[in-house]
Amino acid sequence: MTQRILVVDDEEHIRKIMSIMLGKHGYHCRTAASGEEALALIGRESFDAVFTDMKMPGMDGLELLAHLKADHPELVVVMVTAFASVDTAISAMKAGAYDYVAKPFKEDELILILEKALERGRLLDENRRLKKEIKDRFDLSVFLGHSPAMRKVFDLIAKVAETRATVLISGESGTGKELAARSLHLNGPRREKPFVPVNCGAIPQSLMESEFFGHVKGAFTGADQAKKGLIAEADGGTLFLDEVADLPLDMQVKLLRTLQEEEVRRVGELSAKKVDLRVVAATNKDLAEEVQAGRFREDLYYRLNVINLRMPPLRERPEDIPFLVGLFLKQAVEKNGLGPKKVSPAAVRLLLEQKWTGNVRALRNVIEQSAVMSYGETITPEDFPFAPAEPAAPAPPGAAGFHLNLPMEWLDLKAALREVTEAAERQMIARALETHGGNRTHAAAALGLSRRALITKIQAYGL
Repeated sequence: MTQRILVVDDEEHIRKIMSIMLGKHGYHCRTAASGEEALALIGRESFDAVFTDMKMPGMDGLELLAHLKADHPELVVVMVTAFASVDTAISAMKAGAYDYVAKPFKEDELILILEKALERGRLLDENRRLKKEIKDRFDLSVFLGHSPAMRKVFDLIAKVAETRATVLISGESGTGKELAARSLHLNGPRREKPFVPVNCGAIPQSLMESEFFGHVKGAFTGADQAKKGLIAEADGGTLFLDEVADLPLDMQVKLLRTLQEEEVRRVGELSAKKVDLRVVAATNKDLAEEVQAGRFREDLYYRLNVINLRMPPLRERPEDIPFLVGLFLKQAVEKNGLGPKKVSPAAVRLLLEQKWTGNVRALRNVIEQSAVMSYGETITPEDFPFAPAEPAAPAPPGAAGFHLNLPMEWLDLKAALREVTEAAERQMIARALETHGGNRTHAAAALGLSRRALITKIQAYGL
């Protein structure tokens, strides 16, 4: 697609010269004789870059730049002036210009600056897109549901994200432990710094020290170049130690020292370098049991287990399943270029009956596979990769007893989510009140609600 460039200059011959130069290199060029005319054009048409003269009657280049940065921050602007000076260049750069070209300019100079400016614009666009994608992907409230169990997770993340406290995330495989770790990182002050995930069980023991700490050139046979190391890469950001229970004992000692001293020394290096880390660890094992069995160091356990965040398995929060089905179906359709897809009420009921030992990851795989393999728009129980007659898992406390009454036609599952959530919540509140003999204060504490919120819900559900 031809890239569109706007040239703004009060001198007609400059506008013509620049248009010819840009046109020779395949750019589509539009011109404006003033800042006011340029703003009017930009309001009607889209451009990839703007060249603007610094000195113009009326609205000058810096004033135009200020308008563009305020209203079109994604637009790359290059300043053009006959008054070449360092002060002029600095003022333009500080105001948000990408670069600066002085008259008289050469064609190759002009094109080179434009190419670099367009590349920077492309990188900025990609960066904005990736940041949005990351934010959307790792916003747990969007990704994992809205059940009371997950609200406790969100509340804990909100409390500790802004701190430096070390967090140990526990939970079964597939519950979203890495998502929680990334959410901690992205919602804290280190969000602009690196998030470095390390799968402690996937690194060969012979390479572990080099991978974690790095090495200098010639430190050992095969070390033909220096290596930074994962800990140093996370400096200023977050180091995520996934499956930390799989670390061998000798590596646990070295890691503990690094965390205590807040410094790292590469293999073959005499001096250590200070590092500033926020450490988040995760495990699907019971670390306290691992300590008792002698497989995990007690001192490292207490170093990591400052804040414990437990990710609940999917069977403890079935009210999130319809929501997750809708989300995963939408993602599967977009990812695989499929036509519109729906999930039948009978299919949702079957999903609610499953054990989900693989948790959210397993549900996501089932939905994508069913979306790809199903014929027609509606996914039915027969489209799932398991038999409809598979026995149901026992319902967790407070979740049993609610029934679905889903509309026959729906696509985004909002109605199903609302009905299931309200029905489950009503049942949980009724069970809590029964368990605590009608004491609203004790029932509210058990549910993780304030007493006022519980009373509001009791009234809303007619309990």
